[in-house]
Amino acid sequence: MRPLRRWGAPLAVNLVLGVVAVVPLWLSMMFAANYPLAELGLTSREPTDNDGMLPWAVILILVWAVFLALWIPLNQWARPESCARRCYWTASAGLVPVPMVLIAVLSVLFDG
Repeated sequence: MRPLRRWGAPLAVNLVLGVVAVVPLWLSMMFAANYPLAELGLTSREPTDNDGMLPWAVILILVWAVFLALWIPLNQWARPESCARRCYWTASAGLVPVPMVLIAVLSVLFDG
């Protein structure tokens, strides 16, 4: 019961923030698929995208700035005092993409 009490708030905070992080993660995935991976020939570009990289860069910077402005203070608040800093921040960063991965796996399983 002790570890659950100590890690309950950080676990909940990071999983809820992971739901919020679906937007910046998805936008980053779309940016990577349309520009760097398309230039390498691994994916194909969106045929109607003729605006270039600048709008993508502006949107990504703003969305990630808002997400990090939420993530950093909430994790500083939720971090248990007895936990090592490196261990906590690594675990927190690992929990954030869990909802995005779960959505991707479920979409592959159910959409085929």
